[in-house]
Formats: sequence, C-alpha cells, structure tokens
Amino acid sequence: MVERIIEFSARNRFIVFLLVFSLSAVGLWAMWQTPIDALPDISDTQVIVYTTWPGRSPDLVEDQITYPIVTALLSAPKVTVVRGFSDFGYSYVYILFKDGTDIYWARSRILERLSQLSGRMPEGVMPQLGPDATGVGWVFQYALIDETGQHDLAALRSFQDWSLQYWLRAVEGVAEVASIGGFVRQYQVNLDPTKVSAYRLSIPSIVETIRQSNNDVGGRVVEFSGIEYVVRGRGYIKKAEDIEKIAVAVNENGTPILLRDVATVQLGPDMRRGLAELDGQGEVAGGIVIMRFGENALNVIERVKAKLKEIEPSMPKGMKVVPVYDRSDLIRESIATANESLLEELIVTGVLIVAFLLHVRSAVVPILTLPLAVLIAFIPMYLIGIGINIMSLGGIIVAIGDMVDAAIVMVDNAHKRLEEWERDGKIGDRLQVLIDSAKEVGPPIFASVLVIAISFIPIFALEAQEGRMFKPLAWTNNLAIAMCAVLAITLVPACLPTFIRGRIFPEQRHPVSRSLKRLYAPLLKWTLLHRPTVVVLAIGLLLSVVPVYQRMGSEFMPPLYEGTILYMPTTLPGLSVTEASRLLQVMDQKLRSFPEVEHVFGKAGRAETSTDPAPFSMMEVVVELKSKDRWRPGLSYEGLVDEMNRALQI
Repeated sequence: MVERIIEFSARNRFIVFLLVFSLSAVGLWAMWQTPIDALPDISDTQVIVYTTWPGRSPDLVEDQITYPIVTALLSAPKVTVVRGFSDFGYSYVYILFKDGTDIYWARSRILERLSQLSGRMPEGVMPQLGPDATGVGWVFQYALIDETGQHDLAALRSFQDWSLQYWLRAVEGVAEVASIGGFVRQYQVNLDPTKVSAYRLSIPSIVETIRQSNNDVGGRVVEFSGIEYVVRGRGYIKKAEDIEKIAVAVNENGTPILLRDVATVQLGPDMRRGLAELDGQGEVAGGIVIMRFGENALNVIERVKAKLKEIEPSMPKGMKVVPVYDRSDLIRESIATANESLLEELIVTGVLIVAFLLHVRSAVVPILTLPLAVLIAFIPMYLIGIGINIMSLGGIIVAIGDMVDAAIVMVDNAHKRLEEWERDGKIGDRLQVLIDSAKEVGPPIFASVLVIAISFIPIFALEAQEGRMFKPLAWTNNLAIAMCAVLAITLVPACLPTFIRGRIFPEQRHPVSRSLKRLYAPLLKWTLLHRPTVVVLAIGLLLSVVPVYQRMGSEFMPPLYEGTILYMPTTLPGLSVTEASRLLQVMDQKLRSFPEVEHVFGKAGRAETSTDPAPFSMMEVVVELKSKDRWRPGLSYEGLVDEMNRALQI
C-alpha cells in the first residue's frame, strides 16, 4: 500500500503539490482561527450559582440559601463536586462537572434544577448563574481615575456602572465586566425612633410605603379633537426631596404624616465589600474584563483596547482609564519565544542538511516538508479544539527532531542510489531509480515515525489539571508526526525528482563524512574489543544518576515571567474596610517606590462578580513591571521579588 502511494506521488507530482499546498492553505486559515493564550485552560468545567441576600449573616445565608441549593444540585448529571460558600449577604455554590462536559449543556442542567427551588428561597431572593467563563477568564483589568479633581469616587463608580461597563460588555467575547472600588450611590432613609413611636408607626409599613411610592402607573387614553392622549401617573423618585414628601400615614385629624417628619433622607454610599487602590495615591474605581469560555484571549483583549480608545472622547472630562493588567503582553512574549525556538530549530536543521549532503537543492526537501507538516497539523488541532499556547507549540518543537529524520533518510538514500546509478553507467530511467530508492526506505520510515508517537500515548492517561495541561503537548506532537509520516510517502517522493538534480557528491569524497569516520572508527574499535568494560561503565553511569535525581526538587510547571507580579497577603478574619484601605495604600506605596515598577493596582475584598468571593482579609495586588532594559543593572527577577518581600514586612 505504502509503495503504491509512493509510486503514484512520484509520477503525479502536480496532483500531489496541488493537494499539499491546498491543505497548507487550509492549515494556515485554521492557525489564524485557533484561539491563542499563554497556557492551556486547566480549570474544571464549572457553573457558579450566585445569590445575594443583603444584610444577612453568613450562618443565615448558609441555612436559608446555600444548603437548599447544594442539596438540590447534588444529583445533577455528570456532577463531580458541589461546593457551597456563604458570606455576609452572599451565597456562592460551585458545581464541578466531569472532564469533557460542555459548559453550556452543564449550565442548562443547572437551570433546570434551580427551577425546582421555587418557593424554597426567602422572599425576594433569586439565585442566578455566574458568567460563562472559567478561572482564567480575567484577561484585562483597569483603573478608572480622575486627573482634575472634579469627580469623586461616587462619580467614578457611577460612570463605571452605568456607562463604561455596558460599553465593554458589548465587545465580542466578553462574558462580564466586574466593577470594583468607589462608592455606589443610594438614597438613605434614617428614621428617628422617637418620632416613629410618637406617630405610632411601624418600620415595615414605612418600608412598604416607600417601595410603593417609587413607581409609574399606566392609565387609558383620552381623546380631544380627534387626537388621543395617553394617561399615566408619574411616581418614580428622582431626588431626595421626592422621598421626603412621601406620606407614610395620617394623624387623627386626617393630616398626612410625611417621611421628613419622622426621618432624614440623604444621598450616601452603599455598604462596601470591596475597594481598589492605584499606585499608593488613594482609592479609585476599576473594572475586570472576564473573557467568555473558549474565546481567543488575544483577540478579546485587542477588541477591548480598541473599544476603550473609541469611547475615550465620550468620557467625562478628567476621567481616564489606566490598564493595570493586560495578558496580551504575556501571550505575545510566550508565543514569540516558542516561535523563535521553532525557527532556530528549522535553521539549524537546514544548515546541517546542507553541510552533510553538500547539495543545496536536496536540503530544500526536508526544509519544505517541516513547515508544511506543521501547517497541515493545525487542521485537526482546530477541529479538536486545541489552542495555540506554550504547551501545544512545545509539542511541535519536540516533534521537529523526529519529523526531520524521515525526509533526510529518503534524500540520503536517493543520493546513494543515484551515486550507484551514475557509477554503473546510468543504466535505466533516473526517475525509476528515485522511485525505487523511496520505496526501499519509505515503508519502514512511515512505520517508524508512527511508532515514535506511541511514546506520548501515556500522557493521554493523565486526568484533571495534569491532563488538561499536558495533553495539548501530546496532541500536537502526535499530529505533527502523523502529518510528517503522510508527507514522507507523498510530498517527499514528489519532491525527489524535482529537487535532486545536478552533480551528486560521492560519500567517499565527502569531507564531513570522512572526518567523522576518522574520529569515530578508533572509538568504535575500542568499544567492540572491551565490551564488558563498556557495559559496566554504562551501568555505573546510570546508577550514579540515582542520588542526583533524589535530590532534585519537583514542581507542576516552571516559573513563567509575565511582566507582572501578583502579591496576595492575608490578614486575620474580620478586617474592617477602613483598615483594609489603609493597609492596601501602605503596601502599594512601598511597591510603587521601586524604580522597576510601572503601576501598582491593589484590590481588597470582592469585585461585583460571582467569580470573586474574596473577603477583605484577602488582598490582591497586581504589580506591573517596566521592561527589563529599564531595570537597575544586574537585578534579576528573583532579586526584585526578594527586595519587595523585605520591604513589605509591615
């Protein structure tokens, strides 16, 4: 079968070239469509059920909300773990599904189960699903600052909540934009207990009266002179004075008792469960852009930045968006590093081939085969859903060494057979000599290349986070090797008659081969004469590695420098918002004092998203670093982290 494919490919070169380059074009399209990120998404398939019940204690939230939801979801299909977490006024339930479960199928199953909770939740409480995102969806963060002093924290947060957030949510690929920091404005009614008691009023009745007074009502229509007019009662509250004029009761004389008679009304901030600080200069408002599951992180970030630039003229004077975390820099650097390694390997391979064959056109065959095999491998990658990241590109880089062997062996064998053909007087057809040479080594090469892929099969047995991290490497490695095996019996035989032309340099007079033979021959002779000694030395060398291996450390993956540092200090539980703000500003000031730091964005507490259940006692500080050419001479990344740790011993 393989020999017939080789024969057909060598005699129908145009068809082979057309098919290969067509597939390469499709592979190029697939490569551009494949999602790009720095690392594979190793998070579980997860659905978050998020419920708010303002003002209630964690134990009450646990009994009335979290526990009923957890028990209702335990028997959902394909569920592995259900975790509940209750906080002051908030309930979080995390449902984890088996590997490979479609996230939108999982979300629909959870919605079905939540419908069974109707009537079991406290009045006014409505559980809702979190965004269709994963744990690595926080791709972009920004701070909203005022450069003129015209806007306070309440104005910044209002603009974030009612304008900027919705602009960014409309960007393709964005699942949610979570607000953090600033003050959320609210009307606050402060009752006077003495006056309430004197007028014989109850707090529930006052609350219900205020709620009913904030409403528009619709009527019918009236007709005058052939034109109809819509009748409606306008009752929405527009300012604090409207609340003050609400009649909460009447006295014995029938005189209305207004709310201002028993309370004071003012515009104030809502209770805060999270705050943000920038560069140690004070609190700011901000936002976190959360990417939708399965989206291209790099494209989403670029679209978000383009949207911010587009809306910049529409922002109030003095307001400015300051990016404080941008994963696109890490993605570009990671992919550029992998691409650089891939290019270097291709160049080294080409140089070695030219050096050993001393025939430039023959070297074109393996040099052309490698990138085409990689391009075609992107087609199954795209269909399977494997993204471009460090691990997947690493699999291709590892496969290059195995991929190049097939083309080199076939080219080298073609050289030998042509050398013999020329020595024997060129008897027979030159094309047939090349076909016979390819048939001679083609089948074993095809089989051996596929056998190499077997070494990566154990990786597919990995599960959970380990599997999600390393399976892309095994997939891309095996796919690239498989494509190379196919091209070795199709494209390479078609290329042999095209590129192997002209004078073939005999191996006996090849300077590189002769030099290597002179160096290797004495060593080989000594080895064959002292076989027991060589075996003992090999076993001793193997055993000497054991104590070294036992002293080596271990880690899930090597450290990854991404241009930012995440500092996460914790305090004792129960930290107040005032103390959290003070500590956060002190830490940010110390970190910003380092000349290598561009920005410091600190967050204490939670953002307005179900993906962030952090309390005030857990702080997150994102330190954005300058480029390394602007660092102090001789300072390493580890040295900078050590200096920061010493400075932050508060």
